[in-house]
Amino acid sequence: MKHLVLPLLLVLAGLLAGCGAPGTSQKPASALTGQEHTPYQLSDTSLTDTDGEPFELATDADKPLTLVFYGYTQCPDECPLVMSSLTAALTRLDEDERKKVDVVFVTTDPARDTEQVLEKYLDRYDEDFIGLTGDLKDIVELAESMRLYIGEADRLPSGGYDLGVHDTHVSAVSRGQARVVWSMNTSPKQFADDIHHLLEED
Repeated sequence: MKHLVLPLLLVLAGLLAGCGAPGTSQKPASALTGQEHTPYQLSDTSLTDTDGEPFELATDADKPLTLVFYGYTQCPDECPLVMSSLTAALTRLDEDERKKVDVVFVTTDPARDTEQVLEKYLDRYDEDFIGLTGDLKDIVELAESMRLYIGEADRLPSGGYDLGVHDTHVSAVSRGQARVVWSMNTSPKQFADDIHHLLEED
C-alpha cells in the first residue's frame, strides 16, 4: 500500500511531539501513548450496523469510551494488525471496564463490506465489536468530521478506499466527540493503559 501524509489538521492540532496549538488540551507526554487533541465534534451522519439498523456514531456510541477504526475486511496487513491489537487490549481490562468500552469498525469499502461480511469479519475478533457500512460519501463525511481524510487514500477496484499505512489511526470517541488518536503501531498494553487512564478521567 502507498503511504499517506498525516492529515494536516491533526498536525496543526498538535499531534506531533512538541507541537501545541492554542486551545489544545494535552496531557504530559508520559500520561498517554495516544495523542490528545482539541475535541472534534462528530457529524450526525447515519450509517448501518451489522443488524441492518441505523447507527449514528455521534449519538449511538453512548458508552464512556468508544474506539473507532476505519478499514476494510480485505485489507491484507494493517487492518488485521490494528484489530488484533485492540482485541488483545480489551482482554487486559477487568469486567467492569470492558462493559464501558465499545469498538467500532467503519468500512472504507462499502461495496464489498455488506452487513453480513462485516459481521463475519468482526466475529473473528470479538462478537461485541460494532461494524458500520453505508454510502461511501457518508463514510467520508463522518471520517472528515474526525479529521481523518480517507478520500485522499488509494482507490480500490470496488470504488472504496485503501487507507494506507499512515492513516490507520484509532480514535477515542466520547460524548459525540473525537479527542484522542493512536497510531497503528500502538501495542495492546499501550492501548489498555490508555483505556484505563481515560476511563478514570471520565
